[in-house]
Amino acid sequence: MASESGARLRRVEHIMGLPISADVRAAAPAVRDAVSRAFDWLREVDRRFSPFRAGSEVQRCGDGATPEHASPELTEIIDLCRRYERDSGGAFRAWLPGRPFDPCGVVKGWAVQRAGELLRAAGADRFSLNAGGDVLVVGEPEPGRPWRVGIRHPDIAHQVCAVFEVRDCAVATSGNYERGAHVINGRTGRPARELVSLTVLAPDLTTADAVSTAAFAMGVDGMEWAATQPGCLVFAVDAERRVHRSPLLDEPVVTPELLLTCGGSAAPGPQQ
Repeated sequence: MASESGARLRRVEHIMGLPISADVRAAAPAVRDAVSRAFDWLREVDRRFSPFRAGSEVQRCGDGATPEHASPELTEIIDLCRRYERDSGGAFRAWLPGRPFDPCGVVKGWAVQRAGELLRAAGADRFSLNAGGDVLVVGEPEPGRPWRVGIRHPDIAHQVCAVFEVRDCAVATSGNYERGAHVINGRTGRPARELVSLTVLAPDLTTADAVSTAAFAMGVDGMEWAATQPGCLVFAVDAERRVHRSPLLDEPVVTPELLLTCGGSAAPGPQQ
């Protein structure tokens, strides 16, 4: 579904089992064409890299450990999975015992980030892409006004527990409030239950999505780990409904310049 108002273009499609929307400001003809290509790309990703689609490239590669004929894109996905498994000490795993290779923890953010790069290459400099609550924003919706990204309340549907004002960055959330305890801690083989929601703000959605998934799998320790990742800020709600947030999230607007200062020892602190 697409709509246009003046030079603004809005489009929503159901892909990868979730709604994906684009909100593009100052959409010149070349940009409108790029939006169509971006959604074509996202449908292609769903066909090729879903572990649930019969005949997908992910299914054909078996366990995904040493695919002989992997495409460059699948090789990149496998490398991302290996990186975050290593960096999270095994809490994040695309390879679980007795289960087929499942790269869903990195594919969505990676795919939407690439879609955003298609738009930027066509000249788009003010847009947002929202994939089921994981958001990539570029520029500003209007001069002098940042994008506002809400984080869903973990207990009250259709309400938010935080709103961040952002420019040129990405926001991704992992939680168990919609699909239940579906994120597995690869260290224990059991569902991750120490947190109910963990959000990462990062320079790109590939990083934000993968770090939020890995940190959520790690549990309480994942909040501090995520805060040490380059360019990452963290907002989390634990099982006791305590809120933890990186101190820099108190800044009025999250910008690339602010994110450049992240990734040190400033771990999220609890707030009542």
